[in-house]
Amino acid sequence: MAERLTPLEIMTRLISYPTVSRDTNLPLVDWVEDYLQSHGIGSHRWPDPEQPHKAALFAHVGPWEEGAIVLSGHTDVVPVDGQPWDTDPFVVTLKDGRYFGRGTCDMKGFDALAIWALVEAHYAGVRRPLQLALSFDEEVGCTGAPPMIEAMQKVLPKGSAVIVGEPSMMQAVTGHKGGFGYATHMVGFEVHSSIMHTGVNAIMEAAPLIDWANKRNAENMAAQPSDIAAVFNPPWTTCHVGMIDGGTAHNITAKDCRFMMDFRVVPGESADQWRDAYLDEVRQAEARMQAVHPETRIEVAEDFAVPALIPEDGGEAEALVRSLTGDNATHVVSYGTEAGQFQEAGYSAVICGPGDIAQAHQPNEFIEVAQFDQGHKFMQKLVGVLSR
Repeated sequence: MAERLTPLEIMTRLISYPTVSRDTNLPLVDWVEDYLQSHGIGSHRWPDPEQPHKAALFAHVGPWEEGAIVLSGHTDVVPVDGQPWDTDPFVVTLKDGRYFGRGTCDMKGFDALAIWALVEAHYAGVRRPLQLALSFDEEVGCTGAPPMIEAMQKVLPKGSAVIVGEPSMMQAVTGHKGGFGYATHMVGFEVHSSIMHTGVNAIMEAAPLIDWANKRNAENMAAQPSDIAAVFNPPWTTCHVGMIDGGTAHNITAKDCRFMMDFRVVPGESADQWRDAYLDEVRQAEARMQAVHPETRIEVAEDFAVPALIPEDGGEAEALVRSLTGDNATHVVSYGTEAGQFQEAGYSAVICGPGDIAQAHQPNEFIEVAQFDQGHKFMQKLVGVLSR
């Protein structure tokens, strides 16, 4: 019989693969596939046709019927470039009651627990099925989950409740904001700055668009939030520009300016309305530019879009997690996850995973041993419930 690895041993293997989003995740997928197969568990991979060096992996144990509990995690991690790590980021290091390593918290710790639970559920002969779903490219806009979810439903009996294991300190997170971003490229017309009125400065034309975001934030902050929005921090939709690039020299009107306009939309508000509002502002700005030089323009492209996770009234996933954790408090987050994408596809969804989100993406990322152990106990309880 093949060796049944502990959650820590599985996490150690997963973290040894440097699956930064820009790179391949296939060695990790190969290992998981082989490990599951060694225990008699067949799995399915969905290779990305546009990125053949990446793939999602999913599997099913228990009765071949609908209604499975799905354990969902992503395989990619953020880069370590330029971060001052004290240990090798791709080697799990135990120190001061913490496991250090890139992905220990976000979210290979949960992935390891989910793989462990799938194997244990297989041997326990669970009466209700359990599924594993491992995606890619979550860290660059949750772009890998939607095609994976579609592929899963063509191959496996559809699950009913999804537990997305993003770090939540093992609390039941039932809602998060939606998010989308527009890559915006202002194309101006270069002239010497002494005659700037005859040119179009892409940077200065970008400024009113960015100030539009400032004004919308001020309005949203001052408005009375809805009941759903009130539980978020902040309790309003945010518009944000985090990076900007452009210009040739201080004495030349900038030909190019690029920035990302990022929106985090509270549940209950329409992301499409925010899209329309921004694109309308872009069209007005472009018209002003082209009144000076017709060849100027503004190019926009949606870079990512993640639907909100909307709190469910009597949701199955929430009820299951609360029964296993004893957590009856209300928890929501402002960042996006794949939970909203599963919900959009017809699953009940909740977020619950070990670790503190404050450690995600940080140098010397870690997960507390106590949190990892708590996640292990959660999975033991889950397998027990599915075996009844």
